[in-house]
Amino acid sequence: MNLGKRPLGLDRMGPRIITRSKPTTATRLRTIAAAALALTAASGAGIALANTHSATVNATPAGLSTELRGLVRMRGGPPGAIVIVQRGRRTAVFPAGVRKLGSGQAVGPGDYMRLASVSKAFSGAVALALVDHHVMSLDDTIAQWLPDQPAAWGKVTLGQALHHTSGLPDFSSNKPYGEYVGTHLHARPSPRFLLRFVAKDKLGFRPGSKFRYSNTDNIIVALMAEAATHRTYNQLLAKYVYSPLRLRQTSLPAGAGIPSPVMRGYDLVPGRPPEDDTSVFSAAYTWASGGIVSTPRELNRFARGYVGARLFSRQAQSAQFRFVSGQSDPVGPGTNAAGLAIFRYRTRCGTVYGHTGNTLGYTQFFGASRDGSRSVTASFSAQITQVSKGAKAAAFRRLRSIEVDAICVALG
Repeated sequence: MNLGKRPLGLDRMGPRIITRSKPTTATRLRTIAAAALALTAASGAGIALANTHSATVNATPAGLSTELRGLVRMRGGPPGAIVIVQRGRRTAVFPAGVRKLGSGQAVGPGDYMRLASVSKAFSGAVALALVDHHVMSLDDTIAQWLPDQPAAWGKVTLGQALHHTSGLPDFSSNKPYGEYVGTHLHARPSPRFLLRFVAKDKLGFRPGSKFRYSNTDNIIVALMAEAATHRTYNQLLAKYVYSPLRLRQTSLPAGAGIPSPVMRGYDLVPGRPPEDDTSVFSAAYTWASGGIVSTPRELNRFARGYVGARLFSRQAQSAQFRFVSGQSDPVGPGTNAAGLAIFRYRTRCGTVYGHTGNTLGYTQFFGASRDGSRSVTASFSAQITQVSKGAKAAAFRRLRSIEVDAICVALG
């Protein structure tokens, strides 16, 4: 994990770290975690790239398999990748590469992986289920449920937090936060501890006036849900998401560990050996904004249930599907727009709804048709985003092309 001149980050690339001499392993891990835990939004420069598509159209199952094999072989490509496409009851799995470098073991749909910001959709599912059950309202405020939080945040509503229109300062872009993570990699801080890093910061804008992706939003959503129900967020996930969808391999851990078998996530610096980033830091540092662990198979099941409104009513979904200008992070395929803990992706083959995510070692995407009957999930064992450079920039273009072609296969 030699840092060199690599760009770092989770859901937005953080600062570059330049090292002139090879650091020790411990120093290397602290540095990468401190920089990479800047989970903030991607730059608008990614939009044009997201709307491009390779000249070669591979929107067939055979073409999709060929593209995936090409991605894992190319310089800057992930060691492993897996796409699942489902049309009704018919499911096709497209694996490429290996679960672990040097093992020769193929990637599989039951391999555990980190979902990164796809976790935000899970907090959306919990919140919308509670709204549907009249436990909460989208108009409920931070002051109402979390009076211990800064008074300046008080008028922000649950709906605005879900929409990323809250103006809440992003704890993950705070420098002291990054420094703390870098020296306490495997600590298990509480969600309220995370919010203390920005407790004195002002709102970025008048709530509801514009979109800005912030990881603080989903921490607030989950804390409001806990306050309204007097249950832990893990208990709420179990009741409103895991149980209805029969998700038995999905969890929100507090530590850095991940169950086996694992699709291990890697840091790729061209010209240097890949480094294993699977368990660099504790999931508690991202919690409801990025900490969930699952498998490709169960991510596909979640995608269909979440978008298909199996976890809440169509009435709640109508409120969720009020889209504003905004993009997921990393930017998703096609033209992006932001709803409540969901994004709309309009592509050349049609529209799907879902979420993206990336963290050290992983890049994720899911999308489904509005009725949930046709779905796509795409998981890659390296962090590859729209602000990557060099070989990884080419890999991101290929990755995005694969996602679009997978959508085309799903939608027919």
